[in-house]
Amino acid sequence: MTDAEALALALDEAHAAAAAGEVPVGAIVVENGVVVGRGQNRVLRDVDPTAHAEIVALREAGRALGNYRLGTCEIFVTLEPCAMCAGAMIHARLGRLIYAAADPKAGAVSSVLEVLNHPRLNHQMLVTSGILADESGELLRAFFRERRT
Repeated sequence: MTDAEALALALDEAHAAAAAGEVPVGAIVVENGVVVGRGQNRVLRDVDPTAHAEIVALREAGRALGNYRLGTCEIFVTLEPCAMCAGAMIHARLGRLIYAAADPKAGAVSSVLEVLNHPRLNHQMLVTSGILADESGELLRAFFRERRT
């Protein structure tokens, strides 16, 4: 599975979140080309401030693999992770993060904060960004445009 194909699956999760009235962010966790976790924002539906797409996907992956350490996995997310999600990825020891659109208001990879790959942390991960950024960004812009009207 290519990065673009995996991010397209995450984008499907984001569309489902939007259809449910949630901020349209989606994530999938992949191990050796197999999806082991899926997530979409569920904060409103679950009445849970931690139910971001990344956290939901990480929880599902951990259950599927029987381990909270996900060092052999990659996570694909439609929006740059926030500080909470970046911290969870560090604790999970993910091997790689791939995200579509930057988040200039809350991004914790490089936009606002640099939580991932901070030199004082004992875990570093590969990061790729920008794949399907236009599609992800437009979905978010359309969602918030509609909410304002």
